Amino acid sequence: MFDLPTTTILLLLLAAFAAGFIDAIAGGGGLITVPALLLAGLAPVEALGTNKLQALFGSGSATFAYARRGLVEPRKQIVPFALALVGSGVGAAVASVAPVAILERLLPVLLIAIALYFAFKRTLHDTDRAERMRPALFRAIVPTAIGFYDGLFGPGTGSFLMLAYVGLAGFGILKATAHTKLVNFASNVGAFVVFAALGAVLWALGLAMGVMQLIGARLGAAVAMKHGAWLIRPLLVVVCVGLAIRLLLQAG
Repeated sequence: MFDLPTTTILLLLLAAFAAGFIDAIAGGGGLITVPALLLAGLAPVEALGTNKLQALFGSGSATFAYARRGLVEPRKQIVPFALALVGSGVGAAVASVAPVAILERLLPVLLIAIALYFAFKRTLHDTDRAERMRPALFRAIVPTAIGFYDGLFGPGTGSFLMLAYVGLAGFGILKATAHTKLVNFASNVGAFVVFAALGAVLWALGLAMGVMQLIGARLGAAVAMKHGAWLIRPLLVVVCVGLAIRLLLQAG
């Protein structure tokens, strides 16, 4: 089925399950799956393309679970969904020709800043607050910009979306998590289409990992909806710090 040892395949499936679980709660699933795919011997572009395929299952499954609980209404989010999809597609196309060294150096600093924000901001909870950006402007700018970033580079996309929905849209943490997964699903679709067109997707492996992502994401979403900000907030801090450390070690 795959041109990989059985043990390696099993480890990749386990990584996909763990990534789906964590990503559904706080984002950062790529922190697990992309390094795992690279360690398995995939070329960087194949690792990114295959990761986008399997991530579709996780983000889509989590979005469905949150929508069933009424935490996000997909029909009212068509514009941000479309803009994130297009933005990520453009970002993925640019990624094939543009260097990302500057992002690699800047991202750890941004992630640490996000971790500090969620760690020390005492007013963060599951209750909505007043927005700091008009909803129409937010829907036009944020999904497009972060979608573009997801296609171009990727790590930390969920963290940036969470920060935007909490800090700018005024959403409570659980509601922000639900909307983050919807927009992240859209950005995964857009980037995946481009990577697939470039022939950079290992379909069988990506689909198998996707099934495990789906299972992990459904479980993670259920846990998040049960515990809310009490769980999401510290896990988000851990994910941001962990991702920043990995990027710093990678750059070194």
